[in-house]
Amino acid sequence: ENIRHTSRGNSGRKNLRGGRKESLWGAISKTNHPVLRWRDPVYKSVRELAMSYFHEYFLPTTGRKTLYAYSKPFDLSKVAPECWVTSEGSLDWLAETLDASPHYPVAPKSILRRARRASMLEREASKLAQWHKPAKRTWGLS
Repeated sequence: ENIRHTSRGNSGRKNLRGGRKESLWGAISKTNHPVLRWRDPVYKSVRELAMSYFHEYFLPTTGRKTLYAYSKPFDLSKVAPECWVTSEGSLDWLAETLDASPHYPVAPKSILRRARRASMLEREASKLAQWHKPAKRTWGLS
């Protein structure tokens, strides 16, 4: 099992579980949003898989693209499952390990600065979520 980490600038972090099947890459993402989920194992390289997420990584307020780099695969089979699969503790150590791993830029900075911003329709669609935060209870107190 491998993990591929994508760098998203200041808009947060998404960790994707990527893996090989018959020498092709795919991924499962843990997210609440519809477009960042599953990628079938049809990609020839980790870079190709990472680039399949490029258009979906943007700031919802401005539409600015935020996928700047991706990491080399991280082999989770070397980590005991109780440390990450069933752990009830913080997994910050895993995020920090991924952050410290080698990252590769998706494109030169000059190109990324000129990347097309997500349209208003794309930004509105990004608000779709599978789970919504429950409303705050006031318990009738004022």
